[in-house]
Amino acid sequence: MTASNGVIYVASGPDYLDLARQSAASLKAFEPDLPVDLYADDVNAPDLGMFDMIHLVKNPEPRSRLTCMTQTRFERTLFLDADTLIVGRLGDLFDVLERFEFAITHDVRRASNLIRQGLEERTPYAFPQHNAGVFLYRRSPGMIAFLNEWAARFKAAGVNRDQIILKDMMWRTDLRFYVLPPEFNLRRVTELDAWEPMDVRPTILHSHRLMDHMRGIGPRISDYKKLVEAEREALADEWAAVTVPDDPIAKFSAAQAQMPEAAPVPGQRTES
Repeated sequence: MTASNGVIYVASGPDYLDLARQSAASLKAFEPDLPVDLYADDVNAPDLGMFDMIHLVKNPEPRSRLTCMTQTRFERTLFLDADTLIVGRLGDLFDVLERFEFAITHDVRRASNLIRQGLEERTPYAFPQHNAGVFLYRRSPGMIAFLNEWAARFKAAGVNRDQIILKDMMWRTDLRFYVLPPEFNLRRVTELDAWEPMDVRPTILHSHRLMDHMRGIGPRISDYKKLVEAEREALADEWAAVTVPDDPIAKFSAAQAQMPEAAPVPGQRTES
């Protein structure tokens, strides 16, 4: 059965499946009529009623999502990582695909080696990695070929992060893509504190704090208010770990000079 617009999750193991349930439930609260599919290694797990269709992932592997994304039954698909919470209606988000093959947001921590790294391409600082945890795409021949190539290149490269491969491919591709505003993949949740009332409509929060309980770091977070509190604490700890001047601009370069992860790495251009 095909549909025009829909959302997919990919989850392996009980912890990620639990997060996918939580995220899908938050989505259904705002978009009850939007089809939501799950790709999982356990299709008989309890409490999966919020999913419209469940697809078995027989042999889960690192980044199974890349293969599952090509199997979508939707003409226009929104892939969501399990560590997300939907806090508003998606509105006309899918209409972006009337003009573009896919849409995605910039990743955060863009001054770090982690997010500036590529495998083959040397890109400017202004072209960092994009975060693949919220990925809007069309089911077109060109897009499916792109996803298949991404999966093949990731497997062949032997790296542990698929965004390294994606960065190279986005730099080279002729496919039309769009960079979404951050409220559709809000990785730095504390931006909610900085925005003015008419700046944005918060929509999708995406935070690793939602997985902290899986690492034995504090209680499980299932409420976006608790998530914001945890992110505020993490931000304060991040700045407390470095010595910086009382200057809103100079403090960034001072802090980065104290962090080895901000040093140049192979595969990135350096500023002249």
